[in-house]
Amino acid sequence: MNNGPDAFELHARQPDNVEKASVQVEDSALASAQASRDDENLQAGPTRRTRLTGKFSHIWELFERPDPSSRLQNPLVLLRLSPRQAYTFSVAFLGWMVDAIDFFCVSMSTTELGDAFGVEPSRVTSAITVTLMLRPVGALVFGVIADRHGRRIPLMVNLFLFTIIELASGFSHNLSTFIGLRAVYGILMGGEWGLGSSLAMEALPVESRGIFSGILQEGYAVGNLVAAMMYYAIVPNLGWRALYWISIIPAAITIVLAYFLDETDAWRQARQAQRASSKPYYIIVLDMLKQHWLRCIYAIVLMAAMNFLSHGSQDLYPTFLKKQHGFSPKQATVGTIVGNLGAIVGGMFFGYISEYLGRRRTIAICAICGACFIPLWILPSKFGQLLAGAFFIQVFVQGAWGVIPVYLSEISPEGFRATFPGLSYQLGNLVSASASQIEAAMGEKNPLPELRDGARVPNYGRVQGILIGAIFCCVLVLIVVGREERGKSFTQGTKS
Repeated sequence: MNNGPDAFELHARQPDNVEKASVQVEDSALASAQASRDDENLQAGPTRRTRLTGKFSHIWELFERPDPSSRLQNPLVLLRLSPRQAYTFSVAFLGWMVDAIDFFCVSMSTTELGDAFGVEPSRVTSAITVTLMLRPVGALVFGVIADRHGRRIPLMVNLFLFTIIELASGFSHNLSTFIGLRAVYGILMGGEWGLGSSLAMEALPVESRGIFSGILQEGYAVGNLVAAMMYYAIVPNLGWRALYWISIIPAAITIVLAYFLDETDAWRQARQAQRASSKPYYIIVLDMLKQHWLRCIYAIVLMAAMNFLSHGSQDLYPTFLKKQHGFSPKQATVGTIVGNLGAIVGGMFFGYISEYLGRRRTIAICAICGACFIPLWILPSKFGQLLAGAFFIQVFVQGAWGVIPVYLSEISPEGFRATFPGLSYQLGNLVSASASQIEAAMGEKNPLPELRDGARVPNYGRVQGILIGAIFCCVLVLIVVGREERGKSFTQGTKS
């Protein structure tokens, strides 16, 4: 060891045994300090790696190998929950599935609704637009109530009102009435996601959040799948009105199950902290916005891109199969079912993988891979090839979405875990509300060059491909510049 001339001479004048002891002590201290740093880095977990520093270090970490301390666990072990956890998660899943059933009843029956009301499908899709535009209202109202008074009662009220609107939709005799009812439904649908997501993520073990996040979000795909099967069984035989009347049955069952829910420990702790504060609630909200305003904006923009991705790839696809390719309603239903099977597979798989790869890296992989399957999704003329494209595009679209519930919950400010994810999600929906209407209108304005039965055929496929390709790129950029807090404890406010 060379510490300069003076130090070297000083050591030279010491006895040999003293010099050796000094060197051993210094080497031991260095080894101990290095071991301590290694232990700190290992205990910090996969989201607190310290090799890179600086303002943009989180961007470069996205391109590194996953942390050695993080490893894939047996998914069967992660799926084991206590009875209380399993029951809470089941109710949250069913609530989201019920909302999705009704939402997709509209997108699947646009042709029948247009015929009944004497309008083009593009005008019927305005009901979808209105539904999406009013979802932020429900997210704000039900989110604030849930953060202050608990999740259980707001969830029950939300689902009860939902059954009333669902029933009334089947009695609509003109487009204006139908759109008005869908507007109220949009408020209710906006409130449900934040309630269910916070309820589920707070109840689950930290290590199981990823895989159950994927399962929870695919309640949306399961609802789409159930709606497709109901459409296939009901509409050709009983008409579109019966589709809405019969779909209230799952909602009624979920209301009964929600009655027996318990509030989560995380909510009780957050509420106790709010009550202990001398500040009025609106001051607490303003303080949160002052501290986390950039995070709020980021979440909204990301959710706008993600909702464009979801609605742009799903809502008009049955109409694309029927109108542009001339397939029967039954074939369009099969296409929807196959796409949703891909969504369920993707959501569960990538939600699980996100515990190892990280939330952002997983979403980035889905965006890149999903863009590669756009040609197979829209270009073939054969039904089987289109089915393959529908399957794989939804594997990656909903694979990215499978990470969203846990990602938003983990970056949520404490005490706002129902309002922050729900409102950012639904404000993003507001921005993307016109996705299906844009696709329908642009497809009708830019028809295929050939005529079918003397009429022009809308080119929905080209518009869908361009839009979804652009949105995949946007999602990739946003997720690269974002941050994550994987493994955050909801009861301690620290990393687990």
